[in-house]
Parts: sequence; structure tokens; C-alpha cells
Amino acid sequence: MSKSPILMWFRRDLRLGDHEALTAACEAGRPVIPVFIHDELTENLGAAPKMRLGLSVADLAKALDEKGSKLILRRGDALPVLRELIKQTGAGAVYWSRLYDPDSKARDTDLKAALKEDGVTAESFQGHVLFEPWTVETKTGGFYKVYTPMWKSVRGNDVPAALPTPGTIPTPDSWPASDDIADWRMDAAMFRGADILKSHCTVGEAAASNRLGAFIANRVSNYVKNRDLPGVDGTSGLSENLTYGEISPRKCWHSGWQALNDGKADAETFLKELVWREFAYHLAYHTPRITTDNWKEDWDAFPWNTDERLAEVKAWKQGRTGIRFVDAAMREMYVTGTMHNRGRMIVASYLTKHLLCHWKIGMDWFADCLIDWDPCSNAMGWQWSAGSGPDATPYFRVFNPVTQLDKFDKDRAYVKKWIAEGTKTPSATALSYYDMIPHSWGMHAQDRYPDPIVAADTGRKRALQAYETRGF
Repeated sequence: MSKSPILMWFRRDLRLGDHEALTAACEAGRPVIPVFIHDELTENLGAAPKMRLGLSVADLAKALDEKGSKLILRRGDALPVLRELIKQTGAGAVYWSRLYDPDSKARDTDLKAALKEDGVTAESFQGHVLFEPWTVETKTGGFYKVYTPMWKSVRGNDVPAALPTPGTIPTPDSWPASDDIADWRMDAAMFRGADILKSHCTVGEAAASNRLGAFIANRVSNYVKNRDLPGVDGTSGLSENLTYGEISPRKCWHSGWQALNDGKADAETFLKELVWREFAYHLAYHTPRITTDNWKEDWDAFPWNTDERLAEVKAWKQGRTGIRFVDAAMREMYVTGTMHNRGRMIVASYLTKHLLCHWKIGMDWFADCLIDWDPCSNAMGWQWSAGSGPDATPYFRVFNPVTQLDKFDKDRAYVKKWIAEGTKTPSATALSYYDMIPHSWGMHAQDRYPDPIVAADTGRKRALQAYETRGF
């Protein structure tokens, strides 16, 4: 057993640097066999995140090849696949990085117990968060249910330095058979939009590191102001890379602190955003219902619309509500797989408050369209907007998408970038939307821009009336 191979099971940690599980495997003095498994959780991903995951897996395979190693690809339920690989390779251990969403946690808990019953060492390591959910507690014990006290609690915590990339990855005498990722067709559900979406992706560990470096060098100094302006390239864009573990939160954290110590005061807001991500993971770990049900159970009684077939819901998904901020944001997401954070708040507020639709409708649509989709952050963001979640925006706060546009997109740079109707010379990005969408939507750049399905003031009044009579 002392010289038997270790299966290094990659999941949402698709990098070589600052990788505790990989580092431990390489330091064990045993052959390391990297593995990625296309299991049920991968199969159930939406179209855009599944395609994006495939790109990340392919990039990791290339990086391992350059190290003289190899990524073994297998498809099927994780436990039978691992057992088969153990039988074929004589592996005596399986290492992986922990995940905290309910589905991954349930899979990993059962799998670890089964492997140990088989006599195989099964070890999990930190890697997807800065602080393990069970290590951060309130003064009275228990987990934080409000973000700001959590930020104040962890702000001064010591975070270990990022680990270096292993110099060498010990290889086995022979490699087991591997699937070809092309045969998995992970972009199949994107249909004709795959190539357009891929052109907006920033894939892999090297690209993620460069993205972080460029943000710290050029944009973090004006982050507080520019991060709210959807027409300005003012954010880090790192949510895409953090989702797949192409960069570690620890590396981002230390870069942010270095910038703050260098006098770039806005870097503290970037650090707060990293802890907001942590907040989502801690909540999902301690209250897993947040990913599927109202976190505040009283909201089960609220009469949200749950019928996705309504014309208003279809118009919202297709970016033709007649509300320019909403439509621009929805089209940005469909084309690029991402959406500016200000836009996310606006479209979520419009769906759940102006249209009185259940937040699950929006969460599920995002899960199909976002390349930075994350089960914990996505659920918390939607419940925050709807008022049913922890530390949520108050139910009576209804974003006005018209005045928000005047405030954050005064010159309409964002609108012009994504809305073609009524424009003599539409932008290339606005036109690309029509190359992405299904023909069945029947939308054309030459169409007249639609009237609002629900006007900003009308929707607000209707929402407030519904909240005032909600009965809880």
C-alpha cells in the first residue's frame, strides 16, 4: 500500500497551483493518477455551465500533459467508476478537494464511507473556500446568518499562503484507459450558440491568474465606483474562474490584501466580495434548504406565480420585457454566459417583484445560462433579491429599473452594447444575440422595441400591495 498509486479526483478544483489535495498526493512518494469523472452532477448541469466545465477540464488535461502526467476521463456514477479504477490500477487512496453544496456533500459523504469500507484511504482537503464552514462561528456559537458580522469576524483571520505548483507529478508505470472528452459532447445543449459563447470565456489556470493580475494592476483602484457601472469594464470577472477552481480564493485573497497594503483602498471591497461568496457556501452547508426552498419558511405562504409558461416569464427570459436595463442584462447573459452584478440585481428584482414570479424560475434559468453558475451563490443571490433569504434585501425595496439605468448607465453604453432594436447601426454584440437565440423565438434586430410588459411604477405598486397583504 505504501507505493500504491493515489487517485487524484478533480472536481471544482481544476488547477495545479495552490491545490492542497494535489500537493499532498505528490508529496506522498507514490504515483499520482489524476482523474475527472463525468457523473450525475455533471450530467445535470445546464447548457452553458456544462459547456464551460468541458473547456476547463480540457485545459487541465493540457496542463497535466505539459507536466508529463495525464488526466484520466471516465463517465458514470462516481463510486463505481472509482472502484473500477482502483481495481485497474491497484490504487490504495483517493484524494479530492471538499465541496459544500448539498448534492456534492451527500455524494462525497456516502462515497468516503464506502471507500473506507473497501479498505481504501479516502481523504478530502480544503480548496474551494477561504474558511471551512465549521470554523467560523458567532460569539454565541452557530453560523452567521447576516453578512456584515461575518465579514468583521473573518477580516483579520490568518489565511495560509498559496501553495506552489508541484514541480513534478509522480507517474505510474502504466496508465488506465481514458475517455475522449470530445465524445462527451459537453457543448451539445448549446446548439448553434456554442462557438459564440466560447469566444467570451476566459479558460484555465494561466488565464485566470492573468485576469487577477490585470485587475489588481489596472482596475482595483476604482473598483468601488466602477463595479456598479455595467457599461464599464470595472470588475474582476473572476467568478467564472472561481466557479471551476481555475484559481483559488486564497490566491485572490492575498492579492487583494497586497493591493490594500499598497494603498489601493478599494481593494477592501474586492475582499468583501470574496467573503460574500464564502457567506453563500457557509449558508448552504449549514442550511442546505437554501438551494431548493425558501430560507425564511414564512415565504412558503407567499402567492408567487410558479407557471413558467406565462407570456411575461417568456418575455423576461428572452430579453424583451420593454425595460431596457432588464433586457440588456438578459441578453448579455445569453451571449456571454455572464451578467454584470448590477444587472443581476435588477433582473431578479423585476422577476420576483414587478412580475411576482417565484425566484426558482429565475434561479433555474440562470443555472442554464451562466458560465459562472454556482449552486450556493446562485441560490443565495436569488433569495436575497426576492426577500426570502438570509440578510435579504427588504421585501419593500423594489428596484426601479428605469431610474437605476439613469443612475448607472447614463450614456446608455450598456444598453447600446446589447439592444439592437431601434438603432440604425447596432453593435456587433447586440447583433450576436440573434445568432445565439433559437429561431423559434422569432426575434429580429429590425423589430420595433417592445412596450413594457409591466411598467416600473405599476409593478412596484402591485408588489407592495401583495407584500402588505401577505399575511406573515
